Amino acid sequence: MSRAALAAALLLAVGMGFGRFAFTGLYPLMLDDGLLDLQSGSLAAAANYAGYLLGALLLTRARDEQAARLCLLASVGTLLGLGLMGSLQQPAVLLGVRFGAGLCSALALVGASLWLLHRHAEPCAAPLLFAGVGLGILLSAELLAGGQYLGLRSQALWWLLAASGLLLCLPVWSQLRRPPARCRAAPGRLSGEHPAERLPPRRLVLVYGLAGFGYIVTATYLPLLLQGSLAGIGPLQVWAAFGLGAMPSCFLWHALHQRLGTRHSLGLNLLLQALGVVLPALSQAPWACLLSALLVGGTFMGTVTIAMPAARAWTAQVRYNMLASMTAAYGVGQIAGPLVAAGLYRLGLGMSPALFAAAAALGLGAGLCLLAAQGQGQQLEEPA
Repeated sequence: MSRAALAAALLLAVGMGFGRFAFTGLYPLMLDDGLLDLQSGSLAAAANYAGYLLGALLLTRARDEQAARLCLLASVGTLLGLGLMGSLQQPAVLLGVRFGAGLCSALALVGASLWLLHRHAEPCAAPLLFAGVGLGILLSAELLAGGQYLGLRSQALWWLLAASGLLLCLPVWSQLRRPPARCRAAPGRLSGEHPAERLPPRRLVLVYGLAGFGYIVTATYLPLLLQGSLAGIGPLQVWAAFGLGAMPSCFLWHALHQRLGTRHSLGLNLLLQALGVVLPALSQAPWACLLSALLVGGTFMGTVTIAMPAARAWTAQVRYNMLASMTAAYGVGQIAGPLVAAGLYRLGLGMSPALFAAAAALGLGAGLCLLAAQGQGQQLEEPA
């Protein structure tokens, strides 16, 4: 476990765990404080995912030598965004801040990936890198729970996150100044993956888009869905369980990907995720809520851990930019999720139909993964 890997994980903890997903824990508190309503909150969530989509697409041609600068911009921009969320009150302005936070999250993910996996040549550290997202969710949820216990309101809690994020960024900034110590990259199994285990490129893009839609309703609304329904368990603690499930999941799903191949590991991942998504619609008993958080938290970063290496394996064999297509599909799914949920809520249907729709999208994605390839079509569907 190198210092570079730990620094990259901390960068994602701040850039994504704090900058992107802490909004989920603070959303109910901002509603209570009158800073947002359900409609403006859903638009703020969609704006964040739109910023992430735009940032990821703009960075598809980013070079290795730009990685440290991207990481620095991401961390500084995230801290600034956290501070602005604690200073501003107008919903329209908050939408712009959340858009910027999404852009910085993309900078963090792309920059950290380039810096660690390419610049430092540590592909074996990818699970630790992505586990940083779960660490950030867990830390931010516990900070919010502690601040709420002390009586802090939502704007003060944003400042608490900004101050804590600054402390986490200090070792990251120190490490970014160090020159990379290149090592020999370990050979991966995916380049030799049996054709029957792979997903055709277009089907992989479609499945990834469905996954983006499927997880985002839970990742946006879980504490809000559970507010007032748990005896003795705070919604923020359930959100912390979401992050706790995400931390080790990257290692688990990476190992399963190596053993089972793309189709079976991704299909299993999405089936378990669908079960976790639909549980709060079926029961709000404490066990069901905690299991939902652990299942969705324990699979959503696993989806990324499986799908992105699978996409890279197709890069040289298709005519279009595979990674950009994956990012775009996932981003569209994430934007659509909060908008669909808010629309169904306005119709008086509550959140349960949105959860069922999200679970259905994940189930469809799993079916597309597990559907047996027809002859050699899986290999030859999209020649270069």
